[in-house]
Amino acid sequence: MSASRAVHVFLSLWLGIGTIAQAQDKDSAKPPPSVTAEPGRGIVVKSADNRYSLGLRARIQLRDTFTHFGDSDTNEINVRTLRLVVSGNVLSPELKYTIQLAFGGNDFDTGSNSPIFDAYLDYTRFRDLNIRVGQFFVPFDRARTIREFALQFVDRQLVVRELTLDRDVGVMLSSTNLFGLNELLGYQFFLGGGDGRNRFGPYPVGPITVLRLAVRPFGTFDDDQEGDLTRGEKPRLAVGAAAAYNYRTSRAQSTYGTAFTLGTANYTHLAADLVFKYRGLSVLAEGLWRKASDDVIEKEVNGTLNTEPTRSGYGYFVQAGMMLNSELEVTARWDKLFALGATDPQLQQLVRTQGKQLGAGLNLYLNGHALKVQGDYFYIFGSSGDPRHVARLQLDASF
Repeated sequence: MSASRAVHVFLSLWLGIGTIAQAQDKDSAKPPPSVTAEPGRGIVVKSADNRYSLGLRARIQLRDTFTHFGDSDTNEINVRTLRLVVSGNVLSPELKYTIQLAFGGNDFDTGSNSPIFDAYLDYTRFRDLNIRVGQFFVPFDRARTIREFALQFVDRQLVVRELTLDRDVGVMLSSTNLFGLNELLGYQFFLGGGDGRNRFGPYPVGPITVLRLAVRPFGTFDDDQEGDLTRGEKPRLAVGAAAAYNYRTSRAQSTYGTAFTLGTANYTHLAADLVFKYRGLSVLAEGLWRKASDDVIEKEVNGTLNTEPTRSGYGYFVQAGMMLNSELEVTARWDKLFALGATDPQLQQLVRTQGKQLGAGLNLYLNGHALKVQGDYFYIFGSSGDPRHVARLQLDASF
């Protein structure tokens, strides 16, 4: 090798090594990502520039249920639910994602063994037009969109379990501070498939449309959680109303429940709700109404006219809680369900035997809603049949 060639190779190697060293120095100069861990909030990894974050948390719910009905006493102990939540942001703080998987025996939808509960993206750059796309709670009534971990009682209200809209796949436009009016007015508009979560295979085309409006005279607050754990010194109030129309759904309860076999139905939904909190006192009230386009679906099969009932009804509930101190809360609830017209005989039977529910509870908050022990008792009755006495004890823990 000539001397000039040797010098050229040496300089190339030296410059290459220098470039690598400079790149390494540049990478080492970048601030490292932050890692935080907090009980109830899980583990969060966040880049220094806030363009990316990843959070991971888990939740379990252990429940014991004792029921006295007639001459029978029964007891049930189980892992009611088991959840895994992954959430964070990507590319910018305004582009967020949430994935929630459910593995409890009570979590699976009728006819589906998929563990997917929530899977959606949020884009929150614009004050008056936040965008969410994916599978999530339909923004209809306040009581159903309150997350399960943030409930005052062991389970949701009978009226809500029967008449709500649950989850669906679609797109939502929303704002909690419409027109910048000091967070006075909020809205949510949803357009979805109408047949609920985790529906696989073809079914008749929907869609479902939902519009919800909310007024918060004193500004936004934690109306997405039951109870007044903060015992705020100022009154807080949220009043909401919603309307929905589900076109050609194949589900008996609009977006959930058993599937029709003879055809589809159109459902109209109305909701009104109120949340009030002040110095440890919390009040949640709601009215719901659902009406099918027809009381029955009719179809001729092999020369025989077959019928299938739809499910129309309405109802309301009122519940309240009072924090006795920073950890202990007493609660009470009244819940009433009505059948509407010549609707599903099974719904009429439910109303006659269990349509009225009166209950009270006691909650011990060890780490807010993230770690709590709950106990409640309900007297369940109707216009006929023996009443039911149900007592429940539950541990709800998020990690």
